[in-house]
Amino acid sequence: MNQRSFPDTRPEFVYTVSRLNREARITLSSHFGTIWVEGEISNLATPASGHLYFTLKDAEAQVRCAMFRSSGRVLGFKPANGDHVLARVQVGLYEPRGDYQLIVDLLEQAGDGALQRAFELLKKRLDAEGLFDPARKKPIPRFPTCIGVVTSPTGAAIRDILTVLARRYPAASVIVFPAKVQGSEAPAELIRALQQADASGWCDVLLLARGGGSLEDLWAFNDESLARAIAACRTPVVTGIGHEVDFTIADFAADLRAPTPSAAAETVTPDRIDLGNRLQRLESQLRRNFLGRLERVQQRLDFVERRLQQCHPRQRLERQTQRLVELRHRLGRNTAIRLNLQRQRLQGLELRLVRHDPAQRVMHLAGKLDTLESRLRHSALLSLERRSEWLAALGQRLNTVSPLATLARGYSIALRAADGAIVRAWQDIQPGEMLYTRLAEGSLLSRVEKAEPGDPGAFPAQSPRGP
Repeated sequence: MNQRSFPDTRPEFVYTVSRLNREARITLSSHFGTIWVEGEISNLATPASGHLYFTLKDAEAQVRCAMFRSSGRVLGFKPANGDHVLARVQVGLYEPRGDYQLIVDLLEQAGDGALQRAFELLKKRLDAEGLFDPARKKPIPRFPTCIGVVTSPTGAAIRDILTVLARRYPAASVIVFPAKVQGSEAPAELIRALQQADASGWCDVLLLARGGGSLEDLWAFNDESLARAIAACRTPVVTGIGHEVDFTIADFAADLRAPTPSAAAETVTPDRIDLGNRLQRLESQLRRNFLGRLERVQQRLDFVERRLQQCHPRQRLERQTQRLVELRHRLGRNTAIRLNLQRQRLQGLELRLVRHDPAQRVMHLAGKLDTLESRLRHSALLSLERRSEWLAALGQRLNTVSPLATLARGYSIALRAADGAIVRAWQDIQPGEMLYTRLAEGSLLSRVEKAEPGDPGAFPAQSPRGP
């Protein structure tokens, strides 16, 4: 039997299995670093050591994972087979067996975890743009006359809001701008309702509200376009979304955030009971101040009256009369020359007494009072005429911008009968839909036969009328 000889092919360097596994582990770890992996948990094992061992898989592959006890202590949930998770891992290799594996140091549920990261990234970016800057927040009016509510017309939030508003501040009117608050179509409807409410100019404040739910249920309020629409509103916007622990991007963009829809309604309205109590306190304070001032004026009047009695002209006249009697006695005792001299002096005193007669002064003051009264009446009539002219001008301006005046000029307002939305363009209505038309006198309910674009200033040609 012939033996074949082979050339010597032995290499100069040969890896041991342990060295190969060690260098493979180092290569994998340095190449990938720390990465995120998404998959489904299976084969979960939780030994007494506190470590977690499981497999991450998808439809086409799987990989073994290990999570040590120190990392597992900070888990916010209890993992279970079938959970869809996001894992922050380092790629490694178990050297004794040469098994390729992932070392997990952070584990999150994929649904909420991904949404939460997207939420944080959007919040950080919009905050850097200054969209959440407190300096751009608008003040909330203390006594709104009209409140707009943007929410679902069938949800629990609108019932809670209307109940609170009716209890606290029934003087304010409420307009509901309906929109979906959940699902893929919700952000666009919320934006449209918000812009419609802001453009109408009817409302002093807007409430953007929704009841509680999961992060996914509230996700429509984390839309970037909705946040920018809130920031662009000229009308102050107050949010009441979810529960007290729920925060959305819309809350940060709004002028004020309330923890719940009911709290939002309480935030924008004063309590009528508190207002009544405050008015009573103000009335009592005003009454006390008025009575105190009246008492001080009365005291001053009494003082002046006492002084007037002490210096009354009658008393002065009595004293002068007594002096006159004395002078007459002296005249009788004096010679004829002295008597003539005293008579001249008496005549001079009589003239002075006439000039100081209080009746003359009273007549003078009465004439001055009549003049002042005439001037006051003239000024009051002139002021009344000016205010009447101003009020008439305001009424004319108000009538000019009144929608009823626009309707009276021959215009009308078309609304979809299904949801009451205003039809502004031919795309807003479909053939076959019912159309509600508001006229200056009465209304029309009609069915649309055809909707097409055209010149807004042109009217369709009228068909000739028969005989």
